[in-house]
Amino acid sequence: MGEYWQGKRVLLTGHTGFKGSWLQVWLQQLGAQVWGYALEPEREPNLFRKLMIERPDGDSWKHRSADLADLASLKDWVQQSQPEVVLHLAAQPLVRLSYADPLGTWATNVQGSLNLLEALKELEHPCSVVMITTDKVYENREWAYGYREPDRLGGHDPYSASKAAAEIAIASWRSSFCGTAPHQTPHLRIATARAGNVIGGGDWAADRIVPDAMRALAAGEPIAVRNPSATRPWQHVLEPLGGYLRLAEALSNDLKPPCEAFNFGPQLESNRPVRDLVHTMLQHWPGAWVDQSDPAAPHEAGLLHLQIDKAHHRLNWQPRWDYATTIERTVGWYRAVHEGASPLECCLADLHAYQGLSS
Repeated sequence: MGEYWQGKRVLLTGHTGFKGSWLQVWLQQLGAQVWGYALEPEREPNLFRKLMIERPDGDSWKHRSADLADLASLKDWVQQSQPEVVLHLAAQPLVRLSYADPLGTWATNVQGSLNLLEALKELEHPCSVVMITTDKVYENREWAYGYREPDRLGGHDPYSASKAAAEIAIASWRSSFCGTAPHQTPHLRIATARAGNVIGGGDWAADRIVPDAMRALAAGEPIAVRNPSATRPWQHVLEPLGGYLRLAEALSNDLKPPCEAFNFGPQLESNRPVRDLVHTMLQHWPGAWVDQSDPAAPHEAGLLHLQIDKAHHRLNWQPRWDYATTIERTVGWYRAVHEGASPLECCLADLHAYQGLSS
């Protein structure tokens, strides 16, 4: 993986978010030149700001604070960066917030994605584009089977529906504007990536079970669990990020670039109820938890997991860390930082372990 990325010009949207911060560190470690485009982070603490204290802006990355709604700014940043790879992570990523701001969620996740593609249309050289959506794009039937890429899209809540709509809009844009006709561009190769329930050190978002749990444990308080029976495919943040990088490389293949949708998820044994997740976390950072289920709370999916056969067979990608390792590394990151360790060094230690460079 390393040789491909050395010196590559990469436009990374959403680099101030949780996943984006991790991906920026990884790309810099691989030798890429990263051009970030995102809003300034709103919450504190924030992984991006903590990492930038130790790794300030320099020759290996540049940053623009701007909105996806600003098409002129996007076009200008594309022209300045002249990306060879685009990794689009910028989004409104929270289910519960989407109930409070449905229009903003739709605008960011659908129109923002289309604005980016419009900005990229003006490129005059080959560019691999990976558009990140979510595992929640599927019409959730609360069944025990994993969802495959051809399954029907849908969404009960505004967040899920906005991401399903983004998948449809991106596919339509690709069919309409990628090609050799006068109204098309021959330079873009576009794929979408579906992953969710990503955990790992440095996520301090609201209304997510791991950040909520880590805040409670750090404060010596019981963890409030609002949906203990909900089942999710828990995966470490480095797993889907590795999939995105592998997919971007594959898109550069001149013979048969995989301009399609791909699922990235953990093995089946990592599909556990929230209750199990909390019990496992408490093995690594002792504490307590309380059930705060609320029947009147906004709807969230109960059962959800993905089939990942396609990514394995087409991209030679598969998860590296099992459930136990994922939880151990995640809780270990937070506990180490709580006790005074460097967030950047903790990220690099996890990255090196994941790549098999050290134990």
